[in-house]
Amino acid sequence: MDMLMDREVIRNEALLLLTYLTREAEEIQKIVVFEGAFEKVFSIIKEEGGSEGGVVVQDCLELLNNLLHSNASNQVLLRETMGFDPLISILKLRRSTNSFTQQKTINLLSTLETINLLMMGGSEADPQKDSNKITNKTVLVQKKLLDHLLMLGVESPWASIAVRCSALRCIGDLVAENPKNLDVLSSKVLGEESQVEPALNSILRIILRTSSIQEFIAADHVFKNFCEKNMDGQAMLASTLIPQPNSMIDAPFEEDVNMSFGSMLLHGLALSESDGDLETCCRAASVLTHILKDNTQCKERVLRIELEAPMPSLGAPELLLHRIVRYLAVASSMKNKDGKPGYLYVQPIILKLLVTWLADCPGAVQCFLDSRAHLTYLLELVSNTSSTVCVRGLAAVLLGECVIYNKSSESGKDGVTITDAIGQKIGLTSYLLKFDEMQRSFLFSSAKPAQSHKPLTRSAAASMAEIEDGTEDDLSDQKNEDHPILISIFDVQFVKFVKSLEVYIRENIIDVYSRPKSDVAVLPAEMEQQGGESDKDYIKRLKAFVGKQCSEIQNLLGRNATLAEDLARTGGSGHSQPELKVGSGSDRVQAEILRRDLQKASQRIEMLEAEKAKIESEASMYQNLAGKLESDLKSLSDAYNSLEQTNLHLEKEVKALKSGGTPSTSPDIEAIKAEAREEAQKESEAELNDLLVCLGQEQSKVEKLSARLSELGEDVDKLLEGIGDDMGLPEDDEEEED
Repeated sequence: MDMLMDREVIRNEALLLLTYLTREAEEIQKIVVFEGAFEKVFSIIKEEGGSEGGVVVQDCLELLNNLLHSNASNQVLLRETMGFDPLISILKLRRSTNSFTQQKTINLLSTLETINLLMMGGSEADPQKDSNKITNKTVLVQKKLLDHLLMLGVESPWASIAVRCSALRCIGDLVAENPKNLDVLSSKVLGEESQVEPALNSILRIILRTSSIQEFIAADHVFKNFCEKNMDGQAMLASTLIPQPNSMIDAPFEEDVNMSFGSMLLHGLALSESDGDLETCCRAASVLTHILKDNTQCKERVLRIELEAPMPSLGAPELLLHRIVRYLAVASSMKNKDGKPGYLYVQPIILKLLVTWLADCPGAVQCFLDSRAHLTYLLELVSNTSSTVCVRGLAAVLLGECVIYNKSSESGKDGVTITDAIGQKIGLTSYLLKFDEMQRSFLFSSAKPAQSHKPLTRSAAASMAEIEDGTEDDLSDQKNEDHPILISIFDVQFVKFVKSLEVYIRENIIDVYSRPKSDVAVLPAEMEQQGGESDKDYIKRLKAFVGKQCSEIQNLLGRNATLAEDLARTGGSGHSQPELKVGSGSDRVQAEILRRDLQKASQRIEMLEAEKAKIESEASMYQNLAGKLESDLKSLSDAYNSLEQTNLHLEKEVKALKSGGTPSTSPDIEAIKAEAREEAQKESEAELNDLLVCLGQEQSKVEKLSARLSELGEDVDKLLEGIGDDMGLPEDDEEEED
C-alpha cells in the first residue's frame, strides 16, 4: 500500500500485485481498505487522466471492483467517506471530443461495472444487501448519474456499441423497483434547446431504429424495468397511444421527433407492413408487452385503439389487436434478404405480446375471438410441425387463455366450443404435449436470472475490439435457440408466468370436459307422444326414459372426467407420442372398465395385505405371550415341588415325635439337662470367685483406713460399732424410735 505512492514503475507493479491479492480474499480486502485504498486509487485515476488514461486506470478500476464486489461494508465505507462523486466524474465526457479509443472503451466499461456492483448492494447472503442497494441507487441518482448514463447510452452516437449497451443496462437497473428514480427518469428531457424530447422517447427510437441486436436488447431492458410494478408509469405511456393519420404513417422516421411516445410506438407498428419487414413491428410489440403487463386498465384502454387501413379502399379502421394477429400470420411466411425463412424471434415476440394481453382480460379474449379466422389460424399454428417448439407452445398457451378467461355466453365463442375445437382439430393429448415440449426446450429449461458481467481483466482486454465491432447483422440470421433476443424474451419471470398458466389451463380443460353441454341438438324420437297413447302412459314412459338418460349422462360425465384427467397426466409425463389421438368411444369405454377393474383389484390386494400384516402382528404378540406364560408356569411348578418336599419332611418329623421316636432319632434329654447344670455351676463358681476378690479388696481398704484412723487418735472400734446392725435391722430401729 505504501508503494502506491512511490515512483511510477514501482507503483504500477504494486497495483498489479494488489489486484491479484484482493480477488475473493476478504481479509486482504479489509486490510487494503483500512490502509486507505479508496483515496489512493482515485488519486491515481485522477492523476492518469480519468477515462482518457491508459491501462493504469483500468488496473485501478479492477482493484476497486475487487474491493466492492459482494462486499456491502466496503460499499458503505466508500459512500460515507469519499462518496460517489470521484467515480461518477470518470463517466463525464467532454462534448468536444468524439474519439473513443479501445482503452477508453475498456475504462468506461470498467467504471460502469463498478456502478453495477454498487446497484447490486452486496452478496446474496448479506442481510444488508437490500437496504444498501436502495441507498446506493438513491445516492447515485442524486449525484446526477442518470445524466451521464443518458449521455453515454443515448446522446453519444460516436460511443462504442459496448459502452452504449452497458450504459442502457445501468439505466434499467438504476430505476428497477425504485419509485423515486422512476419519476426522475420519466421527467428527463434530452436534446438541445430547439430539439428537446423526453428521454423515454429517445430510448424508444433506439429500439425502433438501431441496427444492433445488442443495443435493442439493452434499450428494451430499460422499458422492462420501468414498467415492472409501475402502474402509474404504464398508464402514462398508454395514455399517449394515439393513432396518427395516414399522412403521418407514410412519413419517414426522421420526422418522428415531434411525435408523442405512443404515436411513435404505433407508427412503428403501422410502418412495418408497408415496408414488408416485421422487424420494427416485433420491437414495438416488445415495448407494448411491458406497458400491458399485469395492468388491466391499460389492456382495456389499448383494446379500443383502431388503426387506419393502409389504403382507404381496404375498408374501415382495424383494431390494434387484430392488426397484431395479422402480423403474426404474415411472420410465418416472411423471408429475409437471402430468401430464407424470416427472423427467428418475430413470432415469439408477437406471441408473448398476445399471451400477456389476453391474460386475465376477458375483453381481449372476446375481441380476439370476434374474428373466426383468428381461432382457425391459431389451431393450425399449434399443430404446424414446421414451427419451432416454443412457437407451438406459446400458441397453445394463447389458445388455452381463450378457454380459461372466456366469459362469453355467445354460441361459437364460449370456452366449451373452444375446447371442442381443440379436441377435434388437434386432439387433447397432442395439445397438452405442446406444453411439455416447450417446458423441455432449451429456452425454458435454461432460463436464469441475469448474471453480472465478468470483470474486464487485462487478459480480457485484447478481445474488447471484437466485442465492440461485432454488432450489425451478425446475429440477425441466427436460427439457434441461444439467440440473444430469444433469451431476453424467455426471461425467468415470463417462464414462471407461462408455467403457472399451463397448470390453470389443464385444470380448466378437465373441468370443461366434466360439465354437460348446455344445448341438446336433436330431440330423441322417444320424447314424442305415440298415436293412441294416453297421457298417463306417455308421462310414465317419459319418466322412465328421463331416468335412464340421467343415469347414462352421469356415467358418461364420470368417464369423461376420468379420461380428461388421464390425458392431462399423460401429457404431463411427456412419454406419449406427439401425434397420439384420442381413441374411439368403444375403446374409451373398454379402457375405462379395465382401468376400474384394475383399480378395484389393486384396492382389494392392498386391503388383504393390510389384513395379513395385522394378523401376523397379532400372532407374534400371542406367541410372545404364550412363551411368557409357559415360563411363569415352570417357575410355579418348581416352587410347588420344593414346598412338597419340605412338607413331607415335616410330616415325618411330626410322626416320629408322636410315636416316641427311636434312640437314634429322639433327643438325649438327660444329657442336655446335665450339660445345662454343669454350665450353670461353672457360671456360679466364676461369679463367686469374682465376689471373693472384691471382698478381699474391700477388706484391705478397711484395714488401711483403720490404721490411719488409729494414727490420728480415733477409736476405730467405736466408729464401726452398730454399722452392720443398722444396715441389717432397719425395721427394729423404727420400732425403737416409736
